[in-house]
Amino acid sequence: MPIELNTPDVDALFDVTEALRDWQRDDLPLQLHPGDLGWFWRFGAEATAAATRAWTRDGRIVAVGMADEPDLIRMTLAPDLAHDVELAERLATDLSDPTRGILGEGEVVVEVPNDVRVRDVLREKGWQLDEEWTPMRHDLADLPEPELRIEVVGPDLADARTALQRASFENSKFTADGWHAMAGGVPYADARCLLGYDDEGAAVAAVTVWSAGPGKPGLIEPMGVHRDHRRKGHGRAICHAAGIALRDMGSSSMLVCTPSSNVGGVAAYVSAGFEKLPLRRDLGRKE
Repeated sequence: MPIELNTPDVDALFDVTEALRDWQRDDLPLQLHPGDLGWFWRFGAEATAAATRAWTRDGRIVAVGMADEPDLIRMTLAPDLAHDVELAERLATDLSDPTRGILGEGEVVVEVPNDVRVRDVLREKGWQLDEEWTPMRHDLADLPEPELRIEVVGPDLADARTALQRASFENSKFTADGWHAMAGGVPYADARCLLGYDDEGAAVAAVTVWSAGPGKPGLIEPMGVHRDHRRKGHGRAICHAAGIALRDMGSSSMLVCTPSSNVGGVAAYVSAGFEKLPLRRDLGRKE
């Protein structure tokens, strides 16, 4: 059967989310997670649909991509088709051809899991290794109680949650409206936002965690510590709270991925008990 490329409508994002959930496994390299789609949902359902691409064969979704930025797409594919020649060739062709409506002209980047054939095909087409990332995993065993007071974010804490995000990331534009859009999205049914408060009652750290269902790895996306409250162990504490929340939702492990150049971030996750997984490199087309 031919492989078809489409941009799903809002209603079809349910099927895309279900496919991503189904593909998550602890024995596979880190890949696009339903939480990645859920975090993007802060821009609204229509924007999320417009940024999503799905490849189908015989009615089955076989690959999914999310255009995180106009020159960057993050994607993955069904695990049983990781080395499928036809799918790899089709994906590489679509990603390399600006007329397919995925990536434009000029310098563009593709994020794709390790150990899939499409990486080799893209390299054969001249794509080059690009930014290096450090994936990490926590097995959720023996998590200590966090040394922060933890609140689960609901509508009444949306302002505080988004203010903490902006105080943690210089370029963040996360707003309460964005939180409400995200919380109304399909993936958020398996997610939690947590706020951590210190002994003086100040909100010092926040995290959003995304389950992919019982027995599957969950994802941190994102975690931040207020710029005025760093180097006090709050990042480690909010990560432990994240792991407890995911464990309570039945997750098998907790995943996170950060640029290898973010040395402080990598160190913070390692101090919280994460183990480094094999490094991953994006692929870039330099024109």
